[in-house]
Amino acid sequence: MIISRTPFRISFFGGGTDYPEWYGEHGGAVLATTIDKYCYISVRVLPPFFAHRYRVVYSVVENVREISEIQHPAVRAILNWDGNHDGLEIHHDGDLPARSGLGSSSAFTVGLINAMKALSGRLVSKEQLARDAIYIEQCVLREPVGSQDQISAAFGGFNRIAFQPDGSFEIQPIVVPGERHCELQSHLMLFFSGISRYSSDIAQAKIDNISARTCELTAIYEMVDEAIAILRSPATPIRKFGELLHEAWSLKKRLSDQVSTHFIDEVYEAARRAGAVGGKVLGAGGGGFLLFFVPPELQTAVRDALRELIYVPFKLESAGSKIVLYSPNGL
Repeated sequence: MIISRTPFRISFFGGGTDYPEWYGEHGGAVLATTIDKYCYISVRVLPPFFAHRYRVVYSVVENVREISEIQHPAVRAILNWDGNHDGLEIHHDGDLPARSGLGSSSAFTVGLINAMKALSGRLVSKEQLARDAIYIEQCVLREPVGSQDQISAAFGGFNRIAFQPDGSFEIQPIVVPGERHCELQSHLMLFFSGISRYSSDIAQAKIDNISARTCELTAIYEMVDEAIAILRSPATPIRKFGELLHEAWSLKKRLSDQVSTHFIDEVYEAARRAGAVGGKVLGAGGGGFLLFFVPPELQTAVRDALRELIYVPFKLESAGSKIVLYSPNGL
């Protein structure tokens, strides 16, 4: 039995510049962090006593004979790519719902690759883990996804991730004084809208609009280093980080008319009236989780204003994807 634990992520700034269609020409960067909410993948060799050779358990249960019969796209792709044709049982569990803007799909891909490598006795670096996940999602599954989620899930931590036109990436951990780190953490609030959605249509709309949104994406890219400068300057009020989030959200909504909805706009404005300085819908948009930057003394008011939504306390984490149980022989 192998169990991997892979964190979900929150992207603050730079989202959209991590699409290959953008950074392949312009370069890109994001400021993102992983949080203490996780995707768990367990993998074990299935004993040869069953009619099925593969059992995959997520929101549904699949019992099949052949890899080609597996309906879960990422599982099917990874098993074909990995070349492991022994019978397997794969279980997925998550701390938060899927399709909600926290990079859950990439966390699943990273976690399953990590578990499969461990099952066959291979130790893979975080960089290779990220590259393999990007390859599976972008080249094998051909999904309209960026490249930040896989890297954040693999490496963990609070990072500036830069994307070069040649496809390479660089990770710069964001080091800020401990007090500043705690100050940032204390101002962040996470709410679930109750809407789970497939992000592919929204992401594809953004990609289709890239050539017409050069000004917006350039500004979004520049906000990454502006945000880092705010965090590293103790003399600058932390509120400026929240104000920049608000500006970034205004720009993000211009990338596609599917990013926001009337409901999301109402929720956002209600939070602002109650004291939120800024915020955003995480991920591609359209639903899922909303992040708000709120002074601690006003957070009760914001929770009251958004009482119909689920409030999710969280902390920043730094471990990335890891194997939390390694027992390849079932012992």
